[in-house]
Amino acid sequence: MEEWQKNLVEILETVADEVEQFLLEMTETLETFAEFSEEFAHQLHSTISEDIERFFSEIVDPMLGVTPQLEDTLFDEEWTVSDAEDPLIAQYPACVGCRNFHGQFYGGNLLVCGMHPYGWSGENCPDWEAGENSDNDYNPPSIF
Repeated sequence: MEEWQKNLVEILETVADEVEQFLLEMTETLETFAEFSEEFAHQLHSTISEDIERFFSEIVDPMLGVTPQLEDTLFDEEWTVSDAEDPLIAQYPACVGCRNFHGQFYGGNLLVCGMHPYGWSGENCPDWEAGENSDNDYNPPSIF
């Protein structure tokens, strides 16, 4: 083999060794970076979770006045509006106790009844019929 061929083989072997060494170093670097990224992401998630929890407990909850008693009241499945608190009684007095009263919202619009969708403006509705309760009690619809 001639001298230039030996030199070419040595150069190619050197280049192959250098490329292999470079790839090994890059693999180690990427593994280290992946470990660091995973640890950083975990720490960031923990920090953000703590910050969000602190934000709600220190700022939002006091602003809303959320207490355990209020939460129990709001999420009680049997919670209904009482007669004294029902604004429909004050707004539609002619409909109180009428069997035709519907009182449900559709797309944000109240349907009072089939004959008078927006309610009766006077004191005595001509279409008023006694409801199930003969004593003329008003039973408001349940909110939930």
